[in-house]
Amino acid sequence: MNYPDGWNEFVGDSTSFLFYDPNEWGGNFRISAYRDASPAFAEDCMKKELSERPGSRPVKLAGKWWIFSQDNFLEEGEPYTNYCWLGGLDNTVVAVTFTVKHGSSYELAQQVVASVEVRNNTPSHYPAEVIDVRLSEIYQIDSAYEWVEHEVKERLKLDFQGQESDLHSMQQLIDAGYYTPKQREAWINLGIAYCVILANEVDGWEWHTLMDGNREAPLLINEETGEQIDPMKVAWSKVKAGQKVRLDSL
Repeated sequence: MNYPDGWNEFVGDSTSFLFYDPNEWGGNFRISAYRDASPAFAEDCMKKELSERPGSRPVKLAGKWWIFSQDNFLEEGEPYTNYCWLGGLDNTVVAVTFTVKHGSSYELAQQVVASVEVRNNTPSHYPAEVIDVRLSEIYQIDSAYEWVEHEVKERLKLDFQGQESDLHSMQQLIDAGYYTPKQREAWINLGIAYCVILANEVDGWEWHTLMDGNREAPLLINEETGEQIDPMKVAWSKVKAGQKVRLDSL
């Protein structure tokens, strides 16, 4: 889907993604996706929504049908409206809500809903795509960095501050043979930590998310030159190929 530049992704609940503008709040946009074995799952859910939800009606957005409804509620004495869209394709259902102060427009959210594309079960059909970094990849970056920091402190008894000098410590871990070629996650963590240090030390590098088939992973891009660095290829791909891994310089 395409959403406004001013919207950021925030922590919602375990079943949805939450977006809103933190500088000028104009509503909470939540989107969830559900997949079932039945190829008629989306059609069945839409029919059920239309028959069981009072006031619901079908709407066509960018050539795709959605079941649209709305309801009003009070929160701390303030009136709000919850706009809802339910749609999907084959075995995948997408549910969207946009919560605003009562009387506010939902046009912007409807434009986002119209942009939603439900991909089928053949992800290899789609070309690789780079999008803004998501929370899930930010968590992966933070987790990988913390793992490497812990390894350096515990195994080498050295400090780790995410600076270029710390690359020598990471290389010591590699040269000491602490990680076997089968420890994929360890090598990917080392590659991510290397990219974190690069982003800290050299201007122009920013994190993004790579969508490539079933793979969704952090990707480092130089905004000035367009150069891309895939953390997986920094160390793990070299280990698989039987090559030497050198991380002691940027």
